[in-house]
Amino acid sequence: MALSPLNQRRWRNFRKNSRAFWSLILFSILFGLSLFAEFIANDKPILVSYRGELRMPIFSFYPETAFGGDFQTEAIYRDPEVQCLIVSGGIEDCFDDPEGIIEEIDAGTFAADGFEQGWTLWPLIPYSFNTTVDRPGAAPLPPNEQNWLGTDDTKRDVLARVIYGFRLSILFALIVTTVASIIGIIAGAAQGFFGGRLDLFMQRIIEIWGATPGLYVIIIMFSIFQRSFWMLVFITILFGWTALVGVVRAEFLRARNLEYVRAARALGVSDWTIMFRHMLPNAMVATLTILPFIVTGAIGGLASLDFLGFGLPSSAPSLGELTLQAKQNLQAPWLAFTAFFTFAIMLSLLVFIFEGVRDAFDPRKTFS
Repeated sequence: MALSPLNQRRWRNFRKNSRAFWSLILFSILFGLSLFAEFIANDKPILVSYRGELRMPIFSFYPETAFGGDFQTEAIYRDPEVQCLIVSGGIEDCFDDPEGIIEEIDAGTFAADGFEQGWTLWPLIPYSFNTTVDRPGAAPLPPNEQNWLGTDDTKRDVLARVIYGFRLSILFALIVTTVASIIGIIAGAAQGFFGGRLDLFMQRIIEIWGATPGLYVIIIMFSIFQRSFWMLVFITILFGWTALVGVVRAEFLRARNLEYVRAARALGVSDWTIMFRHMLPNAMVATLTILPFIVTGAIGGLASLDFLGFGLPSSAPSLGELTLQAKQNLQAPWLAFTAFFTFAIMLSLLVFIFEGVRDAFDPRKTFS
């Protein structure tokens, strides 16, 4: 679909803002890679060839018996016996000396009737966010060629947790920001456009709602219900939708008596069409000014709750939980550096992008 001349001008203005444009490219690359985290960091192979049949363990459940083993539980693909079963085609000798048979196969000296060599394709990082690393030493372990950012205090790979945690934080912020903004814009537009008793009534509700301590409500809710991602999203939206109401309300109060609004009313245009087709675009500059604070606030709020122990479950790949581990393990500086640079890069890129979007929507600003 071709862009309108107005949107083409906005896009040109955004591209001329080099900091915002390159921040968008870098953020898109990082977020795009994190969306495929299962293909980058996983303790299951991406692809397994067993007796000529291709299988994808990252999408499907395969018991050990599917590879010639004895157990109905899911195969532990890093186990030498399971690796031997896959490579050798499921011969029984794997239970006696799996590593020796694998060495024979690699050396080309293994021979058996009906043998068809299998193989596995592993991700770049052979650990998921909750995988315990088989590495000697007391946790947390420093970075090495096996764990590029080291491990945390339960021997989980930090880089894998950062990749999954980055995706989780961004998705959380985008969902919260989108839903809360829609609710806040509708509420603010209705207040500013209609005014009167509706405006007075909603202002009192917002004043009471804004004075409610959201953190205490979250703590109480999580003491009653089980902690989960969607529960946290719901509660955050419940207390975050008021952020845009005041700005949108002020813009609509200012614009509702302008000439183009009076002309639209005289022509019989419906109120909702006037509000969202004609008035809202003029209020977008002020609205977009607040959006970076909502996005960064959602990410910071999630990290703060996880840091305090009232956020996502401890098994979730949380950047806030990584920050807590950095505080509790001062002898492991790689945890603190990882948490700091992850938050600094992520939040800086988002702020730069939204600054560029805000300036692109401002007709008074042009870039040379």
